Amino acid sequence: MFIIAGLGNPTREYEKTRHNAGFEAIDVLADKLGIRVTDKKHRAYCGMGMIGMEKVILSKPQTFMNLSGESIGAMADFYKVDPKQIIVICDDINLPEGQLRIRTKGSAGGHNGLKDIINHLGTQEFLRIRVGVGEKPKEMDLADYVLGRFPKEQEALMENAYKEAAEAAIMMVTDGADMAMNHFNRKK
Repeated sequence: MFIIAGLGNPTREYEKTRHNAGFEAIDVLADKLGIRVTDKKHRAYCGMGMIGMEKVILSKPQTFMNLSGESIGAMADFYKVDPKQIIVICDDINLPEGQLRIRTKGSAGGHNGLKDIINHLGTQEFLRIRVGVGEKPKEMDLADYVLGRFPKEQEALMENAYKEAAEAAIMMVTDGADMAMNHFNRKK
């Protein structure tokens, strides 16, 4: 079994913001797989389904970004899922808009949602799909930037990135993380 969790902040106030890239990718993945992510469990909206022969749980933690580990850790404990079978999709300000970066482990890289997940899982060894949202302007506060929305001219680029993140998650489950890294970790 795999847990595929998209990070973001709940409530309409944060819809379509840079920080909600994970939620957006989960919505695309759920639509593609025909999974309804509406069950309220483990402080998240969840839905179960299959990717190939593997059972998957799609999750959108409702704990707010900085406490994402509370939800994902509880889910991993309940379903007895090894951290190496958890895929986290999140935003990344260190990547250009729309670019993906897949990793099998690593530090939080300054991302508070990932930091909390590492803390709750007790390991850095879980899979990640980082979706580039672009570098913040120097004069702008980080919170204001990640909680801001994309300009109109970048919306199509980001919609494509969410589709690619969904495809990457499927490939990670069916063909392994190495295959997904070889395919998606390319410069744009």
